[in-house]
Amino acid sequence: MKIPTIKRGAGWPVFLAVFAALILALPDTAHAADTLNGGNTAWILTSTALVLFMTLPGLALFYAGLVQAKNVLSVMMHCFAIACLASVLWLFGVYSLAFDDGGAANAFVGGLGKAFLNGVGFDTLSGDIPESVFFMFQMTFAIITPALIVGAYVERMRFSAVLIFSTLWLVIVYAPVCHWVWGGGWLADMGVMDFAGGLVVHATAGTSAIVVVKLLGNRKGFPMHMRPPHSPGLTMMGAAMLWVGWFGFNAGSALSAGGGAGMAMTVTHISAATASLVWVVIEWKNFGKPSLVGIVTGMVAGLATITPASGFVGPIGGFCIGLAGGMVCYYAVNIIKHRFGIDDSLDVFAVHGVGGILGTLLAAIFGLSILGGAGLPEGATVGSQLGVQATGIVATVAWSAIASFVILKLTAIVTDLRASDDEITEGMDLAYHGEQDYNF
Repeated sequence: MKIPTIKRGAGWPVFLAVFAALILALPDTAHAADTLNGGNTAWILTSTALVLFMTLPGLALFYAGLVQAKNVLSVMMHCFAIACLASVLWLFGVYSLAFDDGGAANAFVGGLGKAFLNGVGFDTLSGDIPESVFFMFQMTFAIITPALIVGAYVERMRFSAVLIFSTLWLVIVYAPVCHWVWGGGWLADMGVMDFAGGLVVHATAGTSAIVVVKLLGNRKGFPMHMRPPHSPGLTMMGAAMLWVGWFGFNAGSALSAGGGAGMAMTVTHISAATASLVWVVIEWKNFGKPSLVGIVTGMVAGLATITPASGFVGPIGGFCIGLAGGMVCYYAVNIIKHRFGIDDSLDVFAVHGVGGILGTLLAAIFGLSILGGAGLPEGATVGSQLGVQATGIVATVAWSAIASFVILKLTAIVTDLRASDDEITEGMDLAYHGEQDYNF
């Protein structure tokens, strides 16, 4: 049999065709090794959008309704600007400081190996989801945490001071504490239970809020001659958005679309509803009328208190934690403002700080399987776990307070912290942004 020959000059085209066929037939070993879970990825993408929805527009509207009409835009501007600032800082290196180990175990803060998402490509995974998705999900936590502090200093802090303080705070306070708890740091090694941010988000923001207020000073006329919220309806709309967005906050922290996320969502809702009712009943009894602002503030207290425990407790725990959160945070508001005379304007410490700390402790109790929880870490008892939780609380509160004090002193070198009396009288909207929301 005669073997066909390739004519002179036709070799290269045939060779290229055969080579191309072989290349097309080769498996992509990078993709073959992937263990991407599409369902989990879809859920975390959704959760990321929900958490950002909590800040923009949820938190912005919630806070805006609670201030005077002449300061509405300044509050919205603070929330929006912090969202943009935190996003860029997260890319520049705050994400890396929180979640990169620098090539070796580092108990206090991460390295800069992931700055600008170095080494993170389209197919880079964090667990079974793309690291870019994990990066975005955690970014939304970094956005809302300094935005929570806005509620403490509304109507009197200079816009330039807000930007400088928030920048330094994210680097010096948020990144290390996030690394301690979620980035493989020393509290993680101890086995601290903080599912979605009782320490990382609420304790840091609440503690720093108190420090800001003490250095900034109270609003003029506090507490006897303060004007009521200019738009409780606006606050309620923002609160409703917070409630919906919080499902991404807590259930998304499971980092999977499974039973853990489902239970986290369930107990989150139960706690929020319970705390709302507790708050409004106490208010009704004490003042004779239940208020819209009261019931939505109770909701936020329930959400903040369940956050650290949401992935560890069952429905009984969700109800009991909501009960405790609504009651304790209600009285904390009165103690902070009236007994201690601290103008934490929108109750950041009393609701978020106290709620986050309380929920962090209660996670060690209601996490017990006998109470419907997922169980404590292996070898832990309620007593030993309470010790770990208390250690985390003391460390987080101390670091947040000391670092915030230093940051504010550094900020004061660059710009005054407090607006002038004339600017405060005119309103922050016109004084700093040349705009106003209402034209009467």
